[in-house]
Amino acid sequence: MPILLYHRFGPVARDAMTVRTTVFAAQLEYLRSHGYRVVPLKEVVAYIRGIGPPPPPHSVVITADDGHQSVYTDLFPLVRRYHIPVTLFIYPSAISRASYALTWDELRIMHDSGLVDIQSHTYWHPNFRTEKKRLAPQAYAKFVAMQLERSKATLEKELGIKVDMLAWPYGIYDDGLMRDAAAAGYVAAFTMVRAPAGPADDVMALPRYLVTDQDAGKAFGRLLKTNSR
Repeated sequence: MPILLYHRFGPVARDAMTVRTTVFAAQLEYLRSHGYRVVPLKEVVAYIRGIGPPPPPHSVVITADDGHQSVYTDLFPLVRRYHIPVTLFIYPSAISRASYALTWDELRIMHDSGLVDIQSHTYWHPNFRTEKKRLAPQAYAKFVAMQLERSKATLEKELGIKVDMLAWPYGIYDDGLMRDAAAAGYVAAFTMVRAPAGPADDVMALPRYLVTDQDAGKAFGRLLKTNSR
């Protein structure tokens, strides 16, 4: 099934990672009118791990990375209107600190709605490929552990939640990083590989389809059909 990945929303698409809020609303209406069901990411992960039932036919998952302010102002009202579950992957270093980012109170409000699950996007969204070249092996191993463990611990402490899923920054991962994530307590991790997710995939490198502002109307329908099994 397709796991859809969003980043930012707004009245205009200022960059490749921004989807116009009107386009996102139309996408949700398309899902509803064409018989798709938005299901929690945790349910899909449980199925892929072999500990839960398969999701219903025509299931779709919605995720959003980074924690941009527009997740609260634009995405969340539509989540409540359509009463759909979503998962946010957050890097905590920016929360309540960067002007573009969500606040801890906004994350709490969304989580308390019962519709929004919050998971890890490492602590400050590093490029692991760059850091591996820059740092000595021991320093790199310490850096990776910090990014994985501090993010998880911070989110759990601030929000009183269990964090056990991870989105790889920039979609960068390798065998060593997957082992490190599992050792840090993550049961699943997600990439930016454009493909449907299923039991044949490695649970520490599950694919997601990056949605852009161009995925409107028939293009959105083609995306769903291409990525459905």
